[in-house]
Amino acid sequence: MQYSIYAESTPNPEVMKFVANRSLFNRDVTLNSSEEANEMPIAKMLFSFPFIKSIFLSNNFIAITKDNSADWGEIAMQIRTFISEHLNEKGNQELTSNYQIETEKINLESSKDNFSETERKIQQILDEYIKPAVESDGGSITLDSFKEGVVTVFMQGACSGCPSSTITLKQGIETILKEKIGDEIKEVCAK
Repeated sequence: MQYSIYAESTPNPEVMKFVANRSLFNRDVTLNSSEEANEMPIAKMLFSFPFIKSIFLSNNFIAITKDNSADWGEIAMQIRTFISEHLNEKGNQELTSNYQIETEKINLESSKDNFSETERKIQQILDEYIKPAVESDGGSITLDSFKEGVVTVFMQGACSGCPSSTITLKQGIETILKEKIGDEIKEVCAK
């Protein structure tokens, strides 16, 4: 089956989400430079476009953050075509291989084993109620920590640096967590 890619805008005006008709990657990965993308050819090649600042890969999409030198109206089709042609030529083997990223941010899965009962509840609520909406906007959210009533989350992709992320944190995530868990939750902030 051929890959089909479409471009979708996100609430973050600097980020465009390129969505595939099938799975691309088995975990969330943020890459901020060509050097970080060294073992992932598609990402390394995307960084050859001079306007790309960062790349976020998730299950079935690639969210690309651009700098101010380009307008999405001028470059989105070029990027969409590049991704589609690359995947249809090479497949997704490079995306699902044993690619290892040595960064604490990406390795959050292993820290879940050390979560307290409350942290596991928070992560479950994030996964069930928050993550689908955040993913639909081209991002990802994971619990970083819960200490003294403060929930700290790690936001990736389009959510990282998004002008509306503060509103999302305070009026969305914080409200839901307080409603579901109660007075234990005092505040939600991003790392």
